[in-house]
Amino acid sequence: MTAFNPSTVTLLALVPLIVWRMYSRFRRMVGQQRLSRVRPWITLTIFPALILLIAFATLSHPERFAGLAAGLLAGALLGVFGLGKTRFEPTPQGLFYTPNAHLGIALSLLFVARIAYRFIEVYALDPTVPHGMNDFARSPLTLTVFGLLAGYYVAYAIGLVRWRFRVLRAKRECEAAPIAETPIDASATTDRAAGETS
Repeated sequence: MTAFNPSTVTLLALVPLIVWRMYSRFRRMVGQQRLSRVRPWITLTIFPALILLIAFATLSHPERFAGLAAGLLAGALLGVFGLGKTRFEPTPQGLFYTPNAHLGIALSLLFVARIAYRFIEVYALDPTVPHGMNDFARSPLTLTVFGLLAGYYVAYAIGLVRWRFRVLRAKRECEAAPIAETPIDASATTDRAAGETS
């Protein structure tokens, strides 16, 4: 019986986490969503950190770095496109947005399909392929798909944060603006007073 090495155990332990995160993300992509103050900032913290770590690890492999960079650029462009397809709704109950479900779900399914294929490739199709965590992301195609998803989420989160700031700034400006007083027509008042005395 073949013993699992620590890297294999780590990868297998990550599978339920990945499945849970993808399920929760699918649910958020369908229908109207309330804009959270915190969630976009979490995205803008975690994804850039992952991108930097992966980019640093791929610097010695130009083809992997190029795949990651190409995916990031395409993902950012898709994020901008997705923001254009999003319906934003500031209401008295809060800020809401309805993302383009087709685009987000398609990107997530692409990423899940690529990860699933990579698992099969590493663990079933070619037993001679190294099984370490670093080896799992060795494929430039895997890094391109990851870059596509990461670029999309980062660009989309930036768009959500900018929209929130714009709405809140407009609200503050409206509240701070002085209420315009209706000017009193002095001649009309004089004529009215003269009519009452006559």
